[in-house]
Amino acid sequence: MSKIPISDNRKKQMRFLSRRGINVDITYRCSLECPRCQRSTSFIFKGIKVPGEDLTTQNFAKVVEHFNHVNFCGQVSDPVHHPKFVEFLEMLYKENKSTSVHHASAGKGMNWYPKAFKANPHARWWLALDGTPDSSPTYRINQDGWKMYEIMKIAKEHLTTTPVWQFIVFNYNEDEIKIAHKMAKEIGIDFIIVNSSRWLGEDDPLKPSNPELSLSLNNG
Repeated sequence: MSKIPISDNRKKQMRFLSRRGINVDITYRCSLECPRCQRSTSFIFKGIKVPGEDLTTQNFAKVVEHFNHVNFCGQVSDPVHHPKFVEFLEMLYKENKSTSVHHASAGKGMNWYPKAFKANPHARWWLALDGTPDSSPTYRINQDGWKMYEIMKIAKEHLTTTPVWQFIVFNYNEDEIKIAHKMAKEIGIDFIIVNSSRWLGEDDPLKPSNPELSLSLNNG
């Protein structure tokens, strides 16, 4: 019996599904109050307690078992604030699962970060500094920008992957891109610019004056 040929589109679908990647919001905690974050706009600015709970180790074990790639990018939280986060990183490392972490708060003690990086040295960390260390807290309210810069250096020292300086462009930092890029290069990490579309209108004070540095309000 001859085999039924598989179409190119079906092959692409099968390859995509075999990746089995997932983004997880593992907690409800974060120390920042970023003005365009869902955490702020939906809850904090309205005086509403941020809902949710910490994902249990038992439930996270199911994630590790089923998925090949796990991305920690909170929509209402920062993953480092989960009390078991280092343990979660270790679980992924032991199972050789691809891992990425998005971190902005710089909300842990400096002694904590080497432990987290060593727990899963293959993880790819995206560290948010939206501007130079001095200006980033303009948007990342409550962030210690210079502490985050030091965290980047520690990450470079302990990870087998290259950490990423993630730079969202705003009106206050659009003239700092070259400076930040140079600072990233000096410590040997990647520098990636992110263009946002979360503007309240054309007169939004956070919106870059250069139209090439922001996405259309109609784009995602």
